[in-house]
Parts: sequence; structure tokens; C-alpha cells
Amino acid sequence: MTDPAVTLSETAARRLRDISAAEGRPVMLRVAVDGGGCSGFQYRFDLVETAEDDDLRIERDGSAALVDEISLALLKGSEIDFVDDLTGAEFKVRNPNARSSCGCGVSFSI
Repeated sequence: MTDPAVTLSETAARRLRDISAAEGRPVMLRVAVDGGGCSGFQYRFDLVETAEDDDLRIERDGSAALVDEISLALLKGSEIDFVDDLTGAEFKVRNPNARSSCGCGVSFSI
């Protein structure tokens, strides 16, 4: 199932292709929201080979991210991105629903 309410940036899609090439197998990025963190919710990122039956699939340029139905409610309108700067290289979620987030960018509140 595909949901256009969450998007995958060109940079994130390219990074997933690079990881897949290095691994020698296709991988997808699973993005989930868990309770916890210093702001109430936190993002969890995992590289997986297969989707679950209830996953929503977000595709771009041959790469895919997966979001479970429960997390989708907190991610509507978000962009999954990959950032490589002086603080490090990581996947990030640009979430318009987050009222605030912590300094690490992994934890947020709604």
C-alpha cells in the first residue's frame, strides 16, 4: 500500500540505493514512532528486507520506506530525509505535526 501523505526525499532514496548496493541486496527503511524519548515520542529507524502486511510503502526512484499504520497518524505530511553534515550522517523526519523536538532531533512532541 502506498501513502502520498509521507514522502521520501531524493537524498534518502539515493542513500537507500547506496546501502542496498553495498549490502548486495535490496533494503527498505522502516520508520516507526514509539512512545518515549525526552519529548514524548521518538523515531525509530531500521533497515529491513521485507514489509509487514500492514505496512504503508513510500517509494521514490526505486527505493522504499515503510511506515506502520499506527505511526502514520503521527507522520502525516512528513518527509523522510537523509542528512550528511558536520554532526553526522543520519536519516531524519521533517514532521510538520511536531510542536517541539529535542536537540538530537529523534524525539518530538505533538
